[in-house]
Amino acid sequence: MVTLIAIEEHWTDRSIDLALERLPPLRADPSLALNAWAGIGARLGNTGEERMAAMESQGIAMQVLSLAPPATHPLSPADALPLARDANDRAAALVASRPDRFAALATLPMADPRAVATELERAHRIGLVGAMVYGRAGDRPLDDPAFDDLYAVAEQRRLPIFIHPQIPASVLRAEAYSGFTPAAELALATYAWGWHIDAGTAALRLMAAGALDRHPGLQLVLGHWGELLLFWHERADGLARAAHLERSVTEYLRENVWITASGMLDPAMLRHALDITTPERILFSTDYPFQQPTAREIEEFLRHLPDDGAREAFAHTNAETLFALPAPATA
Repeated sequence: MVTLIAIEEHWTDRSIDLALERLPPLRADPSLALNAWAGIGARLGNTGEERMAAMESQGIAMQVLSLAPPATHPLSPADALPLARDANDRAAALVASRPDRFAALATLPMADPRAVATELERAHRIGLVGAMVYGRAGDRPLDDPAFDDLYAVAEQRRLPIFIHPQIPASVLRAEAYSGFTPAAELALATYAWGWHIDAGTAALRLMAAGALDRHPGLQLVLGHWGELLLFWHERADGLARAAHLERSVTEYLRENVWITASGMLDPAMLRHALDITTPERILFSTDYPFQQPTAREIEEFLRHLPDDGAREAFAHTNAETLFALPAPATA
């Protein structure tokens, strides 16, 4: 049986949830409503026996935990820093209690750019293996020069930055995703389309801003089979000349970006990813608890990898390399 490390598995911190729920309407994130669907909220909050049981049923040896969006991104700097530190301490304690079954990505106080690099270094010291960020913090995009110290530290410490989707800004939602029922508007702005455009655009903006030229060793992770960038890479290559970049978008995708499945176990997506990048750059994940593929579905999907080496790489060895993980226990 193939060892499975799932690298995009979510949890929530109640203190951060409460702070998000208190935000005024213009700063609130409507996608939080999705966490209440079909018991998802309870599973997000459980990092104990229920989660372990789910892992066992799926045959997953290790989860790399990350906070569900939007984490601290919409919060004020005064709230974001202490809440991020507390969340990281909690994640580190969980990892320390079961290092054979859990690793974790840091939550960063992106609302306070002066604090993010320092908190990433602190999180690394207490045992976290990278960070998850979302497309913007308030109105500040990830490519804002204020975040350059973060990318310098991530490159120096070899800590991957996972760019996860979050709901588009309210102005964009009004322009591009309105005019339907509330349920349809939320779906269109999140899991059906808007989330993925937002995350892919955030990564593309980092490339356009020269972040991967200034920090050529920086490693990014994109979920959902690359947040559409793998499907538009050749057209996006024209950006290199216009923005005076050192490499093409395709080269950045192949050299600085790792792609994970996010529970979308679609053989067609896998084949396309392998047409653009290599088996050494793709990673297994289930997007727990939003997606919960069964052990049988996972096993059937793994058969679509081209050979045993690619299967092992996708299932666990790429994650072990990228995040410097210990060998997990057998599920």
